[in-house]
Amino acid sequence: TYCCCPHYLPLLPTPPPTLLLLSTPPAAVHTSSCCCPHLLLLSTPPPAAVHTSSCCCPHLLLLSTPPPAAVHTSSCCCPHLLLLLSTPPAATMATRNLSVVVYAKNDLRIENRPIPEPGPDEVLLKMAKVGICGSDVAYWTKGAIGHFVVKEPMVLGHESAGVVTKCGKNVTSLVPGDRVAIEPGVPCRLCDFCKKGRYNLCPDVYFCATPPDNGNLCQYYTHAADFCFKLPDHVSLEEGALLEPLSVGVHACERAGVTLGSSVLICGAGPIGLVNLLVAKAMGATKVCITDIAENRLKVAKELGADYTVLVKTSDAETLAQEVKEVMGMPDKTIECSGAETSIRLGVLATKSGGVIVLIGHGPEEVKIPVVIAAAREVDIRGVFRYANNYPSSLAMVASGKINVKSLITHRFKLEEADKAFETARTGAGGAIKVMISCD
Repeated sequence: TYCCCPHYLPLLPTPPPTLLLLSTPPAAVHTSSCCCPHLLLLSTPPPAAVHTSSCCCPHLLLLSTPPPAAVHTSSCCCPHLLLLLSTPPAATMATRNLSVVVYAKNDLRIENRPIPEPGPDEVLLKMAKVGICGSDVAYWTKGAIGHFVVKEPMVLGHESAGVVTKCGKNVTSLVPGDRVAIEPGVPCRLCDFCKKGRYNLCPDVYFCATPPDNGNLCQYYTHAADFCFKLPDHVSLEEGALLEPLSVGVHACERAGVTLGSSVLICGAGPIGLVNLLVAKAMGATKVCITDIAENRLKVAKELGADYTVLVKTSDAETLAQEVKEVMGMPDKTIECSGAETSIRLGVLATKSGGVIVLIGHGPEEVKIPVVIAAAREVDIRGVFRYANNYPSSLAMVASGKINVKSLITHRFKLEEADKAFETARTGAGGAIKVMISCD
């Protein structure tokens, strides 16, 4: 059930010790022309009928047609089976599950953990690509984000994609070999928020890499099948992993009401600010201005389609609002992605009367903003928390070519290089925007 090859039947659940078991991938005797890359090929094709119903060997599931569904060692009791080459395939059984775990503030470790078994409605995934999010860095460097505190070891990672290797007994939507993007939040499905479709607000959601829930920056991970989205053949696993931050942008633009002809101000040109830029443009915004304190990020924003950029050189929001007004006029939508007090104040002051400002960035728990000005000018202030029902539209925009997220990836590392990857994400060295880790 793990293997990509459709040419053989699985083994019986509990074969005798003389049968060499391969749990990943399953064992089989294949002809030299078989399509499966996972198995050791025989030096010569097996006979036309290797096993028959009259075979003396009790160890094998009988087949009406060849090939037999087993790998046999040379010590097997059955004289009817063509034996494998003297050296069995190497490393056929997965035994490692390297995982990137934060223990406490500034305590990041790579350790081997058991490979989990999927529940009835879950799939076991061989993780392929995981992006490093700012929240991953925060849990490592600060040990907490707001009231989410790392109190026990936690696997990091939630921007992810992988390959299905095993399905729970109730799963019908996916099969082994499917490449999927993983929506990291699995809600309770029963509360009022879930029933109304706003499951991102579910108080009992399991969300990867948010204490106390483990993430999926590891080699093997189980997840609810209905929160795994199959990728079309032309969409890469890296693009699949980036559907997570892209969904934040889709949700934010929907909350702001971005549509054809919108004028949008985006505060912060980090990964989340940049995906909001891409989404706003795809939704029809005609003017988009983006701000940041780093000139190199504004350059990237310009390359991705920003109409205007403003380099933040002051903490005076009134001055910044005037700069924005001079380059683009007053936007009717503002998307705040930094969490900085100055940027929130800027959003309130710069947004056109009757407009909307949405807050994505999480900074200090309390900030000082001109609420009376917002009220008098009917500037709506709306929160944004993750996303809900946005993965399908995010995938559709990537698959159709309306949005290109690949250019956001600036650095790539192997799982064993996680310490270097996190340091790069923390410092922004080399103009880092999105750091991607390969788990396979």
